[in-house]
Amino acid sequence: MKTFVMGDIHGAAVAFHQCLERSSFDFENDLLIQLGDVVDGFEGVYECIEILLKIKNLIALKGNHDDWFLEFIRTGYHPTGWNFGGKETALSYLKLTGRDRLIQRGREGYKTALDPTDIPDSHKEFFEKQKLYFVDDSNNCYVHAGFNRFLSWSRQRPETFYWDRELWLAALDYHTMKRRDPGMDPFVNMNEFHEIYLGHTPTMNWKTDKPMRAENILNVDTGARQGGRLTIMDVRTKEYWQSDMVEGVQAP
Repeated sequence: MKTFVMGDIHGAAVAFHQCLERSSFDFENDLLIQLGDVVDGFEGVYECIEILLKIKNLIALKGNHDDWFLEFIRTGYHPTGWNFGGKETALSYLKLTGRDRLIQRGREGYKTALDPTDIPDSHKEFFEKQKLYFVDDSNNCYVHAGFNRFLSWSRQRPETFYWDRELWLAALDYHTMKRRDPGMDPFVNMNEFHEIYLGHTPTMNWKTDKPMRAENILNVDTGARQGGRLTIMDVRTKEYWQSDMVEGVQAP
């Protein structure tokens, strides 16, 4: 069994198919650790969840966009008014209802015809069961955004795992300074993981659609939502495969 990690999908169903095919991912035998943010960005959200549900060995982590969608599932209220790519998530599920695909822009965001009862039970369960983090047998940590590197694991706040960018940004700054001063003290990380894999902060912010590494932290969010690519990586070998540049509706 191979272990793969994948960055933020954001409803890019065509790109998702391409990554799985190009990596020769085995749905029955390989393990996929998906780092969250399956929703918001493109209209292939429903298809992306259907693909994930077919993977026998799957670790699905919670992203901040997934948390917003889960709040809608639980309450009927979307905390951002379907903004920040949410409109495309609503459209993805509205296609299934047979009703008017109502999307109207108003003072409080987008008004849609979507109701939580329109979401398939298997999809509701998927979002309810997403994990905040995963640590494998090699002491590698997988998380959507990061964590507070100055706190022990038991003291972390849940929302930190899918919101806090400080870990990645601090590692990048340290990595830059270390090139100038190789004698610097080691990077502070109280939890001492072997490697840390995360997404949330697109590498496109640094003008690249390739994975980035700073110290023992690997960022595999290569900007699928921002017109970059979706990436899947073999954790052991660090070989990775990418989709084409993500454009258009991204729903098969």
